[in-house]
Amino acid sequence: MSYHLLALLLIPLVGSGLLFALKGKTGKYMAFGIALIHMLVTFFVLYGFDARPTVDSVLQHEINYPWSQFLKSSLHFGIDGMSMLLLLLTNILVPLIIYSSFNENVSYRNSFYALILLMQFGLVGVFTALDGLLFYIFWEVTLIPIWLIAGLWGQENKRFQFTTKFFVYTFVGSLFMLGAFVYIYNYAPSFAVTDMYNAGLNITQQTVVFWFIFFAFAVKLPVFPFHTWQPDTYTYSPTQGTMLLSGIMLKMAVYGIFRYLLPITPDAIAGISGSIVLMLAIIGVLHGALIALIQNDIKRIFTYSSFSHVGLMVAGIFATALLVMKGKFTIEGGEGALVQAFAHGFNVVGLFYCADILYKRFKTRDIRQMGGLARVAPKFAVLFMIVLLGSVGLPLTNGFIGEFILIKSIFDYNVLAAIIAGITIILAAAYLFRSYGKTMFTVGDERVLSAAKDLTDAEFAVMASIAGMVILFGVFPQPVIELVSSSLKFIYQSMLN
Repeated sequence: MSYHLLALLLIPLVGSGLLFALKGKTGKYMAFGIALIHMLVTFFVLYGFDARPTVDSVLQHEINYPWSQFLKSSLHFGIDGMSMLLLLLTNILVPLIIYSSFNENVSYRNSFYALILLMQFGLVGVFTALDGLLFYIFWEVTLIPIWLIAGLWGQENKRFQFTTKFFVYTFVGSLFMLGAFVYIYNYAPSFAVTDMYNAGLNITQQTVVFWFIFFAFAVKLPVFPFHTWQPDTYTYSPTQGTMLLSGIMLKMAVYGIFRYLLPITPDAIAGISGSIVLMLAIIGVLHGALIALIQNDIKRIFTYSSFSHVGLMVAGIFATALLVMKGKFTIEGGEGALVQAFAHGFNVVGLFYCADILYKRFKTRDIRQMGGLARVAPKFAVLFMIVLLGSVGLPLTNGFIGEFILIKSIFDYNVLAAIIAGITIILAAAYLFRSYGKTMFTVGDERVLSAAKDLTDAEFAVMASIAGMVILFGVFPQPVIELVSSSLKFIYQSMLN
């Protein structure tokens, strides 16, 4: 048994319980301290992690305890390169998300932070579970706290409407996934992920299973046309809720595609199903970029930007999967998707935090009613620009290498799809620089600007940390690529086996 992985699982769970029981006003400091300890444990695990390529992507820090002989399910956890990357993303971002709320007057503060840590527990479980039933349980565990965070601390006049839609979409999608897992279980010795890979489903069975599982992931990401819950949920959730949803939670579905969908349903992907998903993803890339161009609500601009970037990740994953099934073995699309997922986590959290900072200064999310803030908030202007450039994918920022590899992988499969995906990068520059210009440089209300302040210490710490990540992984992307390459070789090879 790995006590390191056990610590990663239990620290946020125990911390959440302590915060629910805690009385007084020290909850935010306790939550931040617990999140920092969790982050340090993650770095310790990374320090001892062996990322060298192996034939079978050997798991590390494994825990395997049979808990139900009747269901043939076990408490099976482990870490490979892909899991390690997403654990890093999760456990670096959670302390920043908690710290970003330090200047806010949060009602029921201890419960708020307890729910964030409970969600972190669910996320760690999702990224390390190696049993289908266990994966589903942790998948649902993450839904409960984010639903409560959005519903209890979201915009008051919109709470019931958007949280109901969000819950229905995601819960129904999850039930489809559970149905598919139970069906696979009937043909596999157990819920162990390797047994599910070797269930021996024929192409008709794989096609049905593919769409059931994909529906759950398509809603969570989201992929066009299953995205209609996203704009309102991202817009009206509290800032920290939006950060959790966009920065970390949607990566659950990216992980799920690699861990479950590709190895279990390769023949379905090689058929028409993979091509349909690739088409939907490309439509989503273009649709999100075009809608972002005409938005004036700063949070909706960043929401549709995220939607467009996610579509590019999905397109790259399936373009490479289709190439592999046609006999050209490559992992480029998978590498690009995971590098971009890691970068997107920091970039989108930074963008939504910038939106929150702007709202606090101007008391509106409408960029037409903002302007001139660079003159009175130069530190914010610089850090906002760095995060923005990462989202645009400027060379030497963290968003560049992932986008480049993704477009290359799509180009290898279909030139037209790659051209459309490439156009959206130009559109991304247009809508993101438009939002920056409107908020920073146009003529603003002097009464508002005279009262506006530059970043507080807490705001500067969060923004500087994210900007540092944008530059660090833009200059040094190779460690991320090396971390995930062994896992991806195993996953794409599993499609052929």
